[in-house]
Amino acid sequence: MSQNSQDQAPAWHNVEAHGIFPKHSHDDVARFNYIATMNKYLSQTLGEGNALAYEKRVEPKHTKTNQRAPVSRHEIRSAMNGDPFHAVWSAAKRNTMEQRQQISRSIVMPQVMDLAKKAQELISEKGNLELDSTTELPSYIASVDHHCMPGSYHTELIEGDVSAGANYDAGIFATTGGGMGPLSDGAGRAVVKWLKNNHPDFRPVRILEIGCTIGHTLLPVAEAFPDATVIGVDVGAPVLRYGAARAASLGVDNVTFVQANGEGLSRYDDESFDFIYTSMFLHETSNRAMGSVMTEVSRLLKPGGLTLHLEQPSYSEDMPLYEQFIRDWDAHNNNEPFWTTLHDIDIKNVLAENGFQSSELFVAPIAVAKPDTLNEDEPPLEDHGRAAAWLGYGAWKGY
Repeated sequence: MSQNSQDQAPAWHNVEAHGIFPKHSHDDVARFNYIATMNKYLSQTLGEGNALAYEKRVEPKHTKTNQRAPVSRHEIRSAMNGDPFHAVWSAAKRNTMEQRQQISRSIVMPQVMDLAKKAQELISEKGNLELDSTTELPSYIASVDHHCMPGSYHTELIEGDVSAGANYDAGIFATTGGGMGPLSDGAGRAVVKWLKNNHPDFRPVRILEIGCTIGHTLLPVAEAFPDATVIGVDVGAPVLRYGAARAASLGVDNVTFVQANGEGLSRYDDESFDFIYTSMFLHETSNRAMGSVMTEVSRLLKPGGLTLHLEQPSYSEDMPLYEQFIRDWDAHNNNEPFWTTLHDIDIKNVLAENGFQSSELFVAPIAVAKPDTLNEDEPPLEDHGRAAAWLGYGAWKGY
């Protein structure tokens, strides 16, 4: 394994602390810096040991025992789980995920009342939040603490709670190693860059993001199209409150956060949006729900409109089985149960099965520009599914 002089992750003080961002101390920063650097060291430097373990021990042993090489990522996972290096590495990596949540919550919980009050003041001034208490929480959301986050995106601790959003916002810079920039909005900036470079004449009037959480992707899109009406929907009230307050504090005035399930958006008329997108959302829905979401997207999109869905690449025959296995780590170890099944699916087929024509479909590489928080000589932040680079699965309706 090579030793990399860039093992240290960008310092957490590079985070841009907007008006609703949780207050934090020097010790909080130090803890985040530790966990970000440890996570990066595990993922990149020590992570290389997994490939060596597979090549030198696991694959030869499996082949000798079974008289053939592994034929699926599932066989590789079963074999690798018995390897001592991978077992220790995996346990340590899982521990960093839990520690990252503990650090965020230790910051947020003591100020949960103050954050809720501040959020309410910002939201009342802007009027950019629409909550619907009758929104039913889907079982695929309610049953999972996503990313090891206690209570996931939806659990409310007090009236007007924003703690889930604050926890998510405080920790994501560490989780991504700063690769999404000071506001952790790299995916939104990547979408805007792709649109400007490839479709400079596209001027959407009404824009919808499904599964917007706190607006990391939503706000850059809203800022890029200041004359558009921009709506973000999600089922979790705490993240929506925080997102609305965050948008208000950052001065983004053309966006509204709405509590609704993307599977059923009857509140909006047919063909009422020019641009509908998701960002790393589909892998947190069930396969059934994904079809329902795409049916709604097809119904809501205007003729000539664009839909775009950012995800990591689907597994295919062209992707080596070991790569599929290591990309699947989050599904089995970081509370991402639908990650593995999503990547067995061709998202283009899901679009085609739910209202779009094959001739309308496309797949495009979309990547965030390297943020200032990273060193110029920093190598690409490939982490087998965590790099700030995606495929955009999309369609131009009626084209």
